Amino acid sequence: MAQTDLPELMHKLNYEFKNTDLLVESLRHSSFVNEQLDTDLKDNERLEFLGDAVLNLVVGRILMQRYPDVKEGDLSRMRANLVNEFQLASIARGIDLGSHIQLGKGEIQSEGWNKKSILANTFEAVIAAVYIDGGFDAVFKIIDGHFSVLINSVATPTANHDFKSQIQELVQMEYRSIPIYNVVHESGPDHDKTFRVQLTVGEVQTEGIGKSKKAAEQDAARKSLDILKSGQS
Repeated sequence: MAQTDLPELMHKLNYEFKNTDLLVESLRHSSFVNEQLDTDLKDNERLEFLGDAVLNLVVGRILMQRYPDVKEGDLSRMRANLVNEFQLASIARGIDLGSHIQLGKGEIQSEGWNKKSILANTFEAVIAAVYIDGGFDAVFKIIDGHFSVLINSVATPTANHDFKSQIQELVQMEYRSIPIYNVVHESGPDHDKTFRVQLTVGEVQTEGIGKSKKAAEQDAARKSLDILKSGQS
């Protein structure tokens, strides 16, 4: 990879490397290294290993800060929906990372620069390179910037779906009925409403509160699940 390509990528990352050799190493796929005569040349697999851990740590911290009342199991599911091959490859495509990856001839012929696995793994390696070069605060800022929209669009709906689908399955098996949701109260202006939803499951009734109907339904479903599961134990 030409050194002249690096400023463009650093601009898209919104990070200026002090040691650009780290960035170059993070972009070096094993298929490229295997074709070189220089046996001391390193591929990006070790950086990929570290980057995976850094991403999970930082995204976990962001989720804990943003959702202080969400339980550990749900935080884990939310993180898994964010730190995965599909999402990482999407972010990589957004910064045109594929055009900067050094690939072997076989991977070039098979359009490896557009493969989800290669894009995701390389993005992890780049994240590790930033962490080594600039420390935790630098990498936190980059990950927060690239994941904030995803966290807003993916995390909460996923949590909603989890609780509602769990209680739907439980109720159908145990009670052979369906959960009934009713909006019992709305307050606040149109741009900042708060909803209160009542959920009826057999003889169990709970109320949930949220800034949207879905969020209030999720809250009610979570409370009903806690009651029903404690009754089974």
